Amino acid sequence: MKKHCVDLDKTGQFSKFFMDYIKGKEDLKPFYSHSPTLDSFKNAIKSKNFPITNRKVLVEALSNQYEGFEIGAKVISNIKSLELENTYTVITGHQLNLFTGPLYFIYKIVSTINLAKKLSEEYPEYNFIPVYWMASEDHDFDEINYFKLDGKKYQWNSDQRGAVGDFELDSSFKDYLKTVPFAPDFFKEAYSSSKTLAEAVRKYVNNLFGEQGLVIIDGHDSLLKGLFSSVIKNDLFEHQPFQKAEKATQELEAIGYKGQIFPREINFFYLEKGVRERIEQHGDEYFVLNTDLKFSKADLERIIETNPERFSPNVVLRPLYQEMILPNLAYLGGPAEVVYWLQLKGVFENFDVPFPILLPRNFALLIPEHIRKKVNQLGWSNEEIFHSFESWKKDFVIAESSLDIELVKQKEIVSAIFEKKGDEAAHLEASLKQAFEAGKVRSLKILDQMSRKLRKAEERRLEIQINRAMAIQDFIKPGGSPQERVVNMMQFYLSDPELVNDLLNCFDPLDFSMMVLDL
Repeated sequence: MKKHCVDLDKTGQFSKFFMDYIKGKEDLKPFYSHSPTLDSFKNAIKSKNFPITNRKVLVEALSNQYEGFEIGAKVISNIKSLELENTYTVITGHQLNLFTGPLYFIYKIVSTINLAKKLSEEYPEYNFIPVYWMASEDHDFDEINYFKLDGKKYQWNSDQRGAVGDFELDSSFKDYLKTVPFAPDFFKEAYSSSKTLAEAVRKYVNNLFGEQGLVIIDGHDSLLKGLFSSVIKNDLFEHQPFQKAEKATQELEAIGYKGQIFPREINFFYLEKGVRERIEQHGDEYFVLNTDLKFSKADLERIIETNPERFSPNVVLRPLYQEMILPNLAYLGGPAEVVYWLQLKGVFENFDVPFPILLPRNFALLIPEHIRKKVNQLGWSNEEIFHSFESWKKDFVIAESSLDIELVKQKEIVSAIFEKKGDEAAHLEASLKQAFEAGKVRSLKILDQMSRKLRKAEERRLEIQINRAMAIQDFIKPGGSPQERVVNMMQFYLSDPELVNDLLNCFDPLDFSMMVLDL
């Protein structure tokens, strides 16, 4: 791979909120604890006093989760090292996308692995473990039940409900699997040998990244939820997370930043087989929406003690949950993820939990040889790849035209004639000025029509170049969205099984730029 870097500002793909954060804008500094730099990890390590008892619970839970799985020596060693006081994690999280879903799923994990490597070189007296958090409790099946390859959508339809990690890979999935015969064997093995979606995702992610020592954690775990029980009680009965998150949201909005997440008085779902629904309080009773379930406060207190795994945090409290069960120093996420954490610092402070370093994952655009050839034929720079196609086409046709296709001078002449004669005619009869003005408008419309005809003719003459640009646009922004948010890894992996290793060699988790990678 050959790497070219483009400033994120030049891509037009990122919000002002996100760009202000990574640029260190002063107004946002009260909303996080550490800047996204390598030096910040010194203070992050000092502030992370993670209890040894929690480490033991974490290792026990991970050992249980990996039971029966074939894992390499590096993963085993990393799990064991989590009991040591000088071991820390860096983490990313994502949904259980089929066949990894869009490319940025891979980019998140590669960025996290490379950050752990970079920290190990910079601070050799500590151990740094890369972790992938499986969002197994998520219930938005429609977001993950497909992937796109070569413009085609491969979708699994199921009427199962509840947490997607518990979805059984039933006969409908087996039928779906037959529609992707081209998938690499490790995907087929992961899905065909697993009972649930969470089990399959653990297998295929381990196959892709196990050699790098990536530890995969599932938060849907009784032992781990037990470490979170005090927060569950507080949120259900005192609503302090809502108060703190709402305060930060209002403060951000006061300085011009729109909130990305919406805190609720109760930020937990009730979770059972086939059910993940919001809990709401009405008077002295607590109701699980869209079910017949209702509880008293005493009922919920008993369930928290005996079955804490039945309480699933929403986006407001999941970050806190991660930080309470892991000796974590940094979270790597996409642009929207990074900035929504800025609404949560007060929640962390409320429970005396250190706020992690927030790092954007790496961003990349993969350019195969045939697309690079088209870029070179047009003489585009790497920055110009990201320009608006319609704006480029307009400017290109004007620049390459042998005529003034916009008829600027002719419109000026016609306007001047009608305005001059309208003023003269007004001395004869006032209404004539309006008649000349109407005539000017009609004439300019005719010239606009002629201008469009000239433009179309020039576009036909320049059809080869325009088609090249369209092909580039369709490749880098399929359906109008960035490549990394649409295209599945198999589009490149099937012809280059070294794709993941190439990305590991190219990505720098502390380089906040768009990487254009020639394949």
